[in-house]
Amino acid sequence: MNKPLLAALSSLAIAGLGATPAAAAPQAKAAHGVTVNFAGTVSLSNCSGSVIRFPGSADTDPALVLTNGHCLETGFPAPGQVITGQSSSRSFGLLNSSGRKVATLRANQVVYSTMTDTDVTIYRTTTTYAAIKNSYGIGPLTVQDTHPVAGTAIKVVSGYWKRVYSCNIDGFVYRLKEGGWTWKDSVRYTSACNTIGGTSGSPVIDTATGKVVAVNNTGNEDGRRCTENNPCEVDESGNVTVRQGINYAEETYNIPACFTTGNKLNLSASGCTLPKP
Repeated sequence: MNKPLLAALSSLAIAGLGATPAAAAPQAKAAHGVTVNFAGTVSLSNCSGSVIRFPGSADTDPALVLTNGHCLETGFPAPGQVITGQSSSRSFGLLNSSGRKVATLRANQVVYSTMTDTDVTIYRTTTTYAAIKNSYGIGPLTVQDTHPVAGTAIKVVSGYWKRVYSCNIDGFVYRLKEGGWTWKDSVRYTSACNTIGGTSGSPVIDTATGKVVAVNNTGNEDGRRCTENNPCEVDESGNVTVRQGINYAEETYNIPACFTTGNKLNLSASGCTLPKP
């Protein structure tokens, strides 16, 4: 995993720990696309994340924050575990377009968290999108509700390191296995996105639309096979491929269908395919 930077998890080899945070990358504008910067991203104590909304969200809804399941403050969810409605007081540093922290947002609930099939945590904050916009001029990032496409130009925007990685979606992985966890239909980056520890939970943004298409989560560091920090690809026939130095993300297009009016989680909603408790 592009691990959370946390002393309690020191049993995992943490890439980039102790390195000086990179300077904020200049804003980059894709040809015929949108300007991708840090606005709406957040820094956690050990990971990256973003304030997100869904196509059906309203400005008056409680703002949600997206990061990885393995960034959950109470520890990694076990294989097969799904957490919903857990109390939380997690804080997030809200960044503006240049990467400067302008506010602290606070959660009151872990709405959803799992490392089964995917690697996501979604927090509900104590404020609304409208309040954030009115106070700081910052809007949320919208989660795309259709499957991403191979070859798409993307940016992985890390609020923790205040660094932007630019590459393309190289393809999709039928099953990505790491330790005891298995993720389905993962995004594989081209090699230019050499993400490190602390980038966990960064939004993966389509540079043509500005929408979130995935959440950054892992990479094979040492060339090992299917171990922690060394995920392996498994195809539909069971063949295993190891790609040292290649990094991955988990798709997010299937999340919007699981949220209804008021940004409320409904795992029984039509079209919702997220794992259930």
